[in-house]
Amino acid sequence: MLKRLSFTAALMTMAASPAFAHLDPAAHGSLMAGISHPIFGADHILAMVAVGIWASQIGGRAFWAVPAAFVSMMAVGFGLSVAGVSLPFVEPAILASVIGLGLLVAAAVRLPVAASAAVVGMFALFHGHAHGGELGSAGALSFGLGFLVATAALHGAGVALGLGVTRLGPTVARVLGLATVVGGAAIAFG
Repeated sequence: MLKRLSFTAALMTMAASPAFAHLDPAAHGSLMAGISHPIFGADHILAMVAVGIWASQIGGRAFWAVPAAFVSMMAVGFGLSVAGVSLPFVEPAILASVIGLGLLVAAAVRLPVAASAAVVGMFALFHGHAHGGELGSAGALSFGLGFLVATAALHGAGVALGLGVTRLGPTVARVLGLATVVGGAAIAFG
């Protein structure tokens, strides 16, 4: 088990290195730049997939309500950023979201659906705000739609992964949560 955990931590650390660049909206279009944005950021991937895994652990209405709350509040955060409303501690909050969501998965925390949606919604506000700050020359509407679609797809992958590993036992999902924490720490302190 320790070898597997070490291997997973090593993979997460390698994924955290800045190996990818976001697509240029002028060359690829604003929609594709928006779609690529969450997919090429290790912090985004870890957080979005963790939301889906956590939703699968909670079950019931959380399958759709928790990811939907994230996507909705992410759109609000994006709108605030585009409107020029600043939020404090955006980058630290994003890193905290990766570690926090990983801990929620690792501990298999079961909160009521509304409380779970509120937790992910708070984190999503900062993720959306960061996307707005990175808009650059992209068109806001198509860029925003692109990263919302990509985020929802990553949530769906997380739900599917969570449901898939449930067949192997609850420990596997918890190990994925711990790997998310390690990945988040590697990004934060690497």
